[in-house]
Amino acid sequence: MRAKLLQYEGFTSFLSSLMAIAAGLLVGLIILLVSNSEDAFPAFVMILKGGFEDGSRGMAQVLYFAIPIIMTGLSVGFAFKTGLFNIGASGQFTLGAFVAIYIGIKWTFVPEQIHWLVALLGAMVAGAFWGSGPGILKAFFNVNEVITSIMMNYIGMYLVNMSIVKTVYDSLKNQTKPVLKSAILPKAGMDKLFNTSNVSIGIFIVIIAVIVIYIILQKTTFGYELKACGSNKEASRYAGINEKRSIILSMVIAGALSGLGGGLLYLSGSGKYIHVLDVLAPEGFSGISVALLGMSHPIGIFLSGLFIAHLEVGGFNIQLYNFVPEVIDMIISVIIYCGAFALLFKQIISRLISKPVDDTDKKNIDGSVPIMYSGADNTFVEDEAEDKTEQGEDKK
Repeated sequence: MRAKLLQYEGFTSFLSSLMAIAAGLLVGLIILLVSNSEDAFPAFVMILKGGFEDGSRGMAQVLYFAIPIIMTGLSVGFAFKTGLFNIGASGQFTLGAFVAIYIGIKWTFVPEQIHWLVALLGAMVAGAFWGSGPGILKAFFNVNEVITSIMMNYIGMYLVNMSIVKTVYDSLKNQTKPVLKSAILPKAGMDKLFNTSNVSIGIFIVIIAVIVIYIILQKTTFGYELKACGSNKEASRYAGINEKRSIILSMVIAGALSGLGGGLLYLSGSGKYIHVLDVLAPEGFSGISVALLGMSHPIGIFLSGLFIAHLEVGGFNIQLYNFVPEVIDMIISVIIYCGAFALLFKQIISRLISKPVDDTDKKNIDGSVPIMYSGADNTFVEDEAEDKTEQGEDKK
């Protein structure tokens, strides 16, 4: 039973992620010791406690920080599964956030009951549109999606800055105006449960997105075609799979997920605004790390996003131990960097648990020797041991 569990791919992926996290935390502890050896261990414990340190409010903060990076992680992970690297999640996230805010402020003609839903749909459409560009260039002109999506990040950032100034700009604060109350995500009792207004139904939308992506990739023909195209484009083409269609749709779906993440963050009612700065949205790049740590599996991405958010919340309190706030950013960066080695750890685990096939493994379930095909003389022969037995009987 234990051997079968170790040989299960999902379990090895889980172990590799745990090894990456442990390695990252160890390096993080070393950083704390170098910075302040006296208070390093209490601060490290504070980081590990994370949101649990502040009770329900702390857990609400974990959910608040986890929602956007889980969505961008799903975006990057979905593209990874189909053989593409969506490094443009930051631009798609920003476009989605702006469109959600714009609809939440300007579209007063939308019924109040569905205003927030229309804003989220607009965010998804904007992200999908921005993701389709690199997909089209990759499909029809074989342009590397990494290059095009990086450039789309900067184009999207400057385009959003320009659009904000012309449409929904608060000049006194150099940021967007607040959205209408009808565009804010419903709390559905979550604010009373966690005693804070930062959490809303956004976490339920994230869970639904995780389930939908899992079903698409694991249970549908469409998902199989996308993964097959990502694994071997030539074989997929000979199998009749439309390679160009798969590439474009993969980037469109990935962009929609990032755009939805932007909408969920800026419509949460937490006082979050887009500032007019020449800075790319960090949530997009955090999604890459979350996807790597979660081995591009929807459930793994969900758990890794919660873990990273948990550490961020825990890091806010280490200033009590005379650590500068930048230390927690360094620790999280190291953990994320070690998360990139999760694939390497997975290969190491697979080699350690794999065992060579011995002679007893060559027998069938009923104990008989398997029959093999000999292409030399077009005959079926049994195992070498069986042949020797027959030769001995002939001599007698």
